[in-house]
Amino acid sequence: MNYIGSKFSLLDFLKTTISDVTGFEDGEPFTFADLFAGTGVVGGEYKKNGCRLIANDVQYYSYVLNKHFIENCEDVNLDLLDYLNNLRGIKGFVYLNYCAGSGSGRNYFSDDNGMRCDAIRRELERLFQTRKINEGEYFFYLASLINSIDKYANTASVYGAFLKHMKRSAQKDFVLEPLPLIRGIKGKVYNQDINELVRSISGDVLYLDPPYNTRQYCSNYHVLETIARYDAPVLKGVTGLRDASKQKSAYCSSRTVCRVFEDLISNARFKYIFLSYNNEGLMPLETIRTIMSRYGKYRRFTKEYRRFKADRDENRNIGANSTTEFLHCLIKGE
Repeated sequence: MNYIGSKFSLLDFLKTTISDVTGFEDGEPFTFADLFAGTGVVGGEYKKNGCRLIANDVQYYSYVLNKHFIENCEDVNLDLLDYLNNLRGIKGFVYLNYCAGSGSGRNYFSDDNGMRCDAIRRELERLFQTRKINEGEYFFYLASLINSIDKYANTASVYGAFLKHMKRSAQKDFVLEPLPLIRGIKGKVYNQDINELVRSISGDVLYLDPPYNTRQYCSNYHVLETIARYDAPVLKGVTGLRDASKQKSAYCSSRTVCRVFEDLISNARFKYIFLSYNNEGLMPLETIRTIMSRYGKYRRFTKEYRRFKADRDENRNIGANSTTEFLHCLIKGE
């Protein structure tokens, strides 16, 4: 997925730096926690390399993706794939609220693709509730649906707005494509507030990739959240936002970010803590250094990388095509 804050292009930088600091090599079964997991790019890489994973994200669609990537370890039965792809579309919640043909006024998906998404989503729920498929299969197919339907969305990059006219990729016929399986040690995935969760877990390496600015993920990916939950929420406004008051992150506010960050660091029971943050984030670099230094030995590493496409397209006042990623490191207790 084309995801805000994705660390896919920075994986080599992250892995090399974390290995240099900790001394852990690929294949060592240390416990790695990825608690702002997003689409699971970082956690999945460490699972592949032999780590025991703890993953978490407050967004449910992220929880679904990570339930597959982190907890599924054995091959999933693909017999359902053709069956799901050949279901007749239905006029369910996605069509009625996110497709222009329904009269909703929203143009997130073509009518046919919205109805096909509804058919697959409803059938997956029926199969799971009637125990025709197990939990691993359910999250595999649901994660695949979320990942697949995103490729047909009629948006610029995120779901903060839809395009007036249907772009070419959104006009193609939707096909459910299976996500890959990551073999390794079965991990554990949570869907909790990170500051609450960190008090009840422990491990070797804690990797943190919080939001950097005021842009809330619950607003930018609200359509995927609704497809994942399929809970028929009351939608508001032109873009059809769902109530996300319980998912808004304190890390997206300059008034609260420093307080919750220090609370997180102070309560983390991990020897090594790494924080990804760029030079345009809400927390100043010196503030991060000051907070982390209170709890052990602090170091900082840097990497230049290209800006996320949505930033370049939607924020016309941004001139630079690249930004600086900082990886802050704390060896706790030293």
